Amino acid sequence: MLNIQIFPFNPFSENTYIIYNDNKTGYIIDPGNWNDRETETLQKFIEKKEITIKNILLTHAHIDHVLGLQWAFDTYKVPVKMHKEDQEILDRNPMSARNYGFEFIPFKGDIEFLNDGDSVFLDEDELKILFVPGHSPGSIAFYNENQKFVISGDALFQGSIGRTDLYRGNHSQLLESIKNKLFTLPEETEVYSGHGKPTQIGFEKNNNPFF
Repeated sequence: MLNIQIFPFNPFSENTYIIYNDNKTGYIIDPGNWNDRETETLQKFIEKKEITIKNILLTHAHIDHVLGLQWAFDTYKVPVKMHKEDQEILDRNPMSARNYGFEFIPFKGDIEFLNDGDSVFLDEDELKILFVPGHSPGSIAFYNENQKFVISGDALFQGSIGRTDLYRGNHSQLLESIKNKLFTLPEETEVYSGHGKPTQIGFEKNNNPFF
């Protein structure tokens, strides 16, 4: 069984996730820890639960989702897994940070690429990779069929969708991604988004104003 812990971090109120199983093996998803206090909160939780971090997963590489990426890689010394189409987004983050008035040092570490239809495993627990571009060119979601939840990144939110006015965003592509990859999941599937509170697929299909 997988456990999910949410940490709203940084000035963008980004949701960083720790997913871990009963054997205390886990993933960090979208490490957005911004300052020492947030980093300490994340690290203390991992230590308290005695979680062995297997990988760092990225739904996408926008600046607010990777503010703690270098720390996470340096601390746990495990590869980062993401879609190759967001490598450019990751590489552009020093420039993106300057636009927001702060500095972001280019990430240096091991990256492995995930593709649509791939899976990652925590022992017997599977997360399927769903390619959901539009908010960014390489956005992916992580779906657990057994427990019926999906980590959607910034594709789908409670009552909203990801913005598409950023570099290489594509509004029509995002709508198609949501319709074809997320809205085809069981309606009771819990959606854990990159910002805000969780929602459900069925609720969004019936109530999201973008559809």
